[in-house]
Amino acid sequence: MSEQDLLHALDADIVERFKTAVELGKWPDGRALTDDQKQVCMRAIIFYEHKNTPEEERTGYVPPKETPCATDDEKPVKWK
Repeated sequence: MSEQDLLHALDADIVERFKTAVELGKWPDGRALTDDQKQVCMRAIIFYEHKNTPEEERTGYVPPKETPCATDDEKPVKWK
């Protein structure tokens, strides 16, 4: 089975377990995640959420800053 086949076989339950494992740094049975396992879990989470979750609900989503641009009546500050 290829990596792509595994990624397409993901479901919400598996992804939640991966999230918990990454957050805690260990599997449910107490074994520590290796750096490689952590990286694979994070890639799987990103892949799954990209395909199945609205952007604003994805892990790590940061909404865009809503600050208006300067208007014509605003003058730039000049330092002397």
